[in-house]
Amino acid sequence: MKHLTRTLLGGLFAATLMTSPAFSAGIDGAPAPFDKGDVDIAVVSFLGGGDWLQAFEAGVKRQADALHVNLTVSQARNDNDTQRSLIEQAINLGVDGIIINNGRPEVLKDVAQKALDAGIKVVAYDVNLDNPQIPQIEQSDKDMARLVLEQAVKDKGDGFVGGAVYVAGFAPLDRRYAVWKDFVAKHNLTEKATWGVVNDTVPASVADQTKAVLTANPDISVIFTPWDEFAKGVKLAIDELGVASKVKIYGVDISTADIQLMNEPDSAWQATAATNAAVVGEVSVRAVSLAIAGQFPGTSVLLQPTLVTRDDLAKGEIKTIEDLQEKFPAFRKSDAATAEWIPSATN
Repeated sequence: MKHLTRTLLGGLFAATLMTSPAFSAGIDGAPAPFDKGDVDIAVVSFLGGGDWLQAFEAGVKRQADALHVNLTVSQARNDNDTQRSLIEQAINLGVDGIIINNGRPEVLKDVAQKALDAGIKVVAYDVNLDNPQIPQIEQSDKDMARLVLEQAVKDKGDGFVGGAVYVAGFAPLDRRYAVWKDFVAKHNLTEKATWGVVNDTVPASVADQTKAVLTANPDISVIFTPWDEFAKGVKLAIDELGVASKVKIYGVDISTADIQLMNEPDSAWQATAATNAAVVGEVSVRAVSLAIAGQFPGTSVLLQPTLVTRDDLAKGEIKTIEDLQEKFPAFRKSDAATAEWIPSATN
């Protein structure tokens, strides 16, 4: 063992950190180094909370345990410098692989290259590091936005007045917002306002912004929220203003908490498009493990999204992510980044 846990925890008090039990036994029939064991993987997330991240980390841990990987998961809590420092700490400790979850490309490209130069395999989720040596785990952000916005146009027709919650500089948000702009042009929509913030209190902050926007623009009838933390804030504002019958939410991502919000009587949240965050975590671990074993998974590892509407939830009596997985088999697992030697994570 490389004593990764104690060093990271002692060196970076600003980060939130979780570790898995230490493994030393290898996996029979696996390629090196997984045949001998003692493989160390660090997961460094830019965000510091939210239901999606919680589910992602649960999936990461399940797959890491199945692979007998020594895992450290840390959260930079929306701080660029902390995320860089966490990655540099992992490099200095000589981990075998690093999963970079979200963040800003301009902040991370050089430190990711530093890891590669040190012989450490790197994969990235929801941050485009523009490096052919770094597999990009992708949710097909364009498809997610397209699915949910097609539903919005189906429900509301062409020409509606809308707004979008958006913060530039985050790869998934940029890709999803680009689809919104395409829909604005294609369907003669009016974008009255764009607002948003990424901080430690996203729903509360976005709620305050949304109340101001809706008060100033009472003709807005659709709000596109390309992240479920945005959707939570928008729904809170709509509920407080009492305009759920007039303003509808079309979002991206899903969790049990999101399902509960969509299921509320007269909820403004009409539809969302998502992949399973836990499955994204599993795929991320499999991808970096393949790279460590010398079996490069490709520059793009794609997971296909699912559209979920309020009607789907009601008809299927779906109340949790577990219910959703039962009723939507495609949401349960992904065959991306698999190999015969990689054990399945326990679901």
